[in-house]
Amino acid sequence: MSNTVVGIRFKAVGKKYYFDPAGFDVLMNDKVVVETVRGIELGEVIEDIKTIDDSEVISTLKPVIRKATEEDIAKHQRNQKDIPKALEKCSFHIGNNKLEMKLLGCEYTLDRTKLIIYFNAEGRVDFRELVKDLANEFKVRIELRQVGTRDGAKFLGGIGPCGYLLCCNTFLGDFDTVSIKMAKNQNLSLNPVNISGLCGKLLCCIRYENDTYKEHRKELPKIHSYVKTIEGRAKVIAVNIIDKSIRAQTQEDGVKSYKVEDLLDIEEYDFKQSPVTQE
Repeated sequence: MSNTVVGIRFKAVGKKYYFDPAGFDVLMNDKVVVETVRGIELGEVIEDIKTIDDSEVISTLKPVIRKATEEDIAKHQRNQKDIPKALEKCSFHIGNNKLEMKLLGCEYTLDRTKLIIYFNAEGRVDFRELVKDLANEFKVRIELRQVGTRDGAKFLGGIGPCGYLLCCNTFLGDFDTVSIKMAKNQNLSLNPVNISGLCGKLLCCIRYENDTYKEHRKELPKIHSYVKTIEGRAKVIAVNIIDKSIRAQTQEDGVKSYKVEDLLDIEEYDFKQSPVTQE
């Protein structure tokens, strides 16, 4: 069974969510009003209306309520303008309650019936008294959401070890799994300082080139295996995964470099590979 959906997001660098267009002729970059688990929100269309299978629908599709009016957009802009003052008040009450939590951001629902506050903390936080204080301060429903360290970095932004703005804060809509195996596959230093981002987790960019490394490795001989070259048989002592080249020890000519495509043959290698540093 298929569903007609439209892709909508709520932040400049946020996740994409599917909604039922409900008969509205919405186009790319249109602003629409929808109901989410957070409440009534203003979103932006980032994917045209299309048909998808049931397997791609994670939860029940909610309909688009309407195309955003000038009044809706004005409300959203006013809510955004009030966020800095709201953060200042939230910070005061957190300090007043002496809570060990890091305030990340907050947002009003479009109809301003709820204020959602995002924070990061090492463990569980008893914020019942804080919620009472904030409800008295803002006169709206208060919802506190604890997020992980990666989402915290996405909220705050910053500059990564590469010298560029954080990927999660500029273009990554969602986080993909990154594993230490990927770092090993790319022969990266396993020192946590070298492969961790500002969030303390493995760098998201480790995943970017992982597929390329995996494909290149399939074409490369293993360390200590033997290859046939125009100079004769040689033993592989190092490989360069990126440019698909090897360094091999020949009996007569010493160590020489070869491109994989220039090799005449790669012999089978059945023994366990020794831990040798690769280029």
